[in-house]
Amino acid sequence: MDPRSTPSAAAPAGGNPFARRAAPKGPGRWIPLLAVLRTYERAWLVSDLVAGLVLTAILVPVGMGYAEAAGLPAIYGLYATIVPLLAYAVFGPSRILVLGPDSALAAFIAAAVLPHAAGNPQRAVALAGLLAVLTGVLCMVGGLARFGFITDLLSKPVRYGYLNGIALTVLVGQLPKVFGFTVSGDSLLQKGAGLVQGIRNGQTGEAALAIGLTCLVVILGFRKRAPRIPGPLVAVVGATIVSSAFHLAATSGVSVVGSLPQGLPAFQIPAISLGDVRALFLNALAIALVSFADMSVLSRTFALRGRYEVDANQELIALGAANVATGFFQGFPITSSSSRTPVAEAAGAKTQLTGVVGAACIALLLIFGPRLLADLPHAALGAVVISACLGLVEVSGVLRLWRLRPGEFVLSIVCFLGVALFGVIEGIFIAVGLALLDFVWRAWSPYDAVLGRVEGLKGYHDVTRHPEATRIPGLVLFRWDAPLFFANAETFHEHVLDAVARAPTPTRWVVVAAEPVTDIDITAADQLAELDQELEEAGIEICFAEMKGPVKDRLKRYGLFAKLGVGNFFPTIEQAVDAYLDRYPESRRAP
Repeated sequence: MDPRSTPSAAAPAGGNPFARRAAPKGPGRWIPLLAVLRTYERAWLVSDLVAGLVLTAILVPVGMGYAEAAGLPAIYGLYATIVPLLAYAVFGPSRILVLGPDSALAAFIAAAVLPHAAGNPQRAVALAGLLAVLTGVLCMVGGLARFGFITDLLSKPVRYGYLNGIALTVLVGQLPKVFGFTVSGDSLLQKGAGLVQGIRNGQTGEAALAIGLTCLVVILGFRKRAPRIPGPLVAVVGATIVSSAFHLAATSGVSVVGSLPQGLPAFQIPAISLGDVRALFLNALAIALVSFADMSVLSRTFALRGRYEVDANQELIALGAANVATGFFQGFPITSSSSRTPVAEAAGAKTQLTGVVGAACIALLLIFGPRLLADLPHAALGAVVISACLGLVEVSGVLRLWRLRPGEFVLSIVCFLGVALFGVIEGIFIAVGLALLDFVWRAWSPYDAVLGRVEGLKGYHDVTRHPEATRIPGLVLFRWDAPLFFANAETFHEHVLDAVARAPTPTRWVVVAAEPVTDIDITAADQLAELDQELEEAGIEICFAEMKGPVKDRLKRYGLFAKLGVGNFFPTIEQAVDAYLDRYPESRRAP
C-alpha cells in the first residue's frame, strides 16, 4: 500500500505537499497516546488490527533470534518485544515506529553482559535488565534536558563503519549455530578462530547445517522475490515442522529451543550491585547513543512520508521509557527496527495500535501455546539473525565515500576496524572520538581566501581560483570560512599576516569578509585584539564587512567592537571598498 494514500499521510489544508502536522501540545506532548485517541478514526481500526497480526509473524522469530545473538535464552527476546511495544504506544510520538530487540544492539549487549555473567544464565538476564534500565534512564534524562541533537555526533561514515563492524561481529557469532556447534570467546577474532577450528575438527552437524542454510535461502528469497511475505516466519515454521516430524533433536543431535516458560513476564528488579552499575554505565551510554541515532533517522523518515512532525526529545524520552519498562520485566536494551517498521507500514498500519496488537498476540502465544516453539532449531534462529546482519551491511555507501570523500572513507574503515577488532563498545567510543577529532580538525584549519575583482562577474572572488582577478593596491580582502574560536584563532592570525606579506603592493587596509564567521569566542576575541594592535603598529587598519548582528553583539560584550572602531564595520564588501577608495582615491588610478 502506498503510504501517501493513507489518512495519516493526507496533504494538509492549503495544498502544500511539504507541510506537516505539528507535534501535539499540552499533555499530548508528553503522552502522545492521548492525542492519538482524540483523533482516532473508526475506519483505521481494521487496518491496525490486520497490520498487527502481520507484524506478529515477524516479531516472534526475530525477537527470539536476537535474544540468542545477545547471549540470552530465546524467551527473553519475546519479553523484550511485548513490553516496549506497549510503552512506546503510550509515550512514542511516531505513528507507526516499531520498537524491540535489534541486531545492531545484540553485539553490544553480549559484549557488555557476558563477561560479567561468568556463564551464569540468570545473572546474564539480570545484567541485561540492568543494562536496559540504565540505557533508559540515560535516554530519559537526555530527552528532558533536550539533548536530542546529540546524535549529530554520529555522521554517516561513522554509522557505516560501526554498523558494518557490528554486522560482521554478529554474523561470525551466529555461524557456529548454523553449523551445529558452539564456540567460546568474546572477540571477533576468538569467535572466528573457534568457527574455523570447529569446522576443521569435523564438529559440523549436517542436519543443523542443512536447516540453517535452507532457512537462510528461504528468508533471502522471499525478501527479494516476495517482500510482502514474512520470510523469517515461513523459515521458522518450516524448520520447526521438519524438526518435530523427524525428531531431529533426538536422532541427529540438532539443538532446539525447547519448551518456553508459560505466562507473561513478571515485574522483577534486577538483582545487581553498585559495582555492576559502574561496570555497565559506559556500555549503557554507548547503547543509548547508538540506538537513538538510528531511531531518530528512522522516525524522521517515516514522519516525513506521513507528513507529520515528531519531537526528537520526546523520541528520546519514549525510547528511555520503553527500555526502563522492559528492564523491569526481564527484557534487555531495545531500539527501533528498520526492518519491522516497513512491514507495519506496508500492512496498512495507521497508529501504534498495530504494535499493541502485536504485543497482545505474543502474550497469547506465551499463555496458551508455549509448546508450539519447542522443536524450533537454533540453526533456524541463527539464519534469521544472519539475514538481518546482511541487511545491516553498507557497501554502496562506503564505496561512494571512497569516490567522493577519501578522508571520510578512511574514517569509516577505522570505525569498522575498531568495532571488529576491539569490540563493539570500544569501537563506538573510538568512532565518536574520531568523529569529534575530524570536526575539530576541519574547524581548526578552515578554508580562507584573498579576494579580487573578476571582469564580468559580480562581487569579489578567490584569487587562487581566478588568477585573472585584479586587486586594488593597498587593500587586502580576506575571507575566513568558519567560526573563530580557540582552536583556529592563531591560524586566523597567521593567515591574515601571511596575506598581507604576500600582497603585491604595500598594505593600508585589511578588510575581513566576515559573513561565514558565525561566532567569535573569548580566546578568538583576544587574538583579534592582538592582531589589531600588530597591524596598527605596522600602519595597517583592519575592517570587517558583512559581519552578522549576533557576532557584533558578542564583540560589544567583549568591549572589542568600540576598540576596533564602529566605523570599521561595513554592511557589504562593496561599501568597504568604496570607503577605502574614498580615503585613498589614488588607488582608483593605479594599474
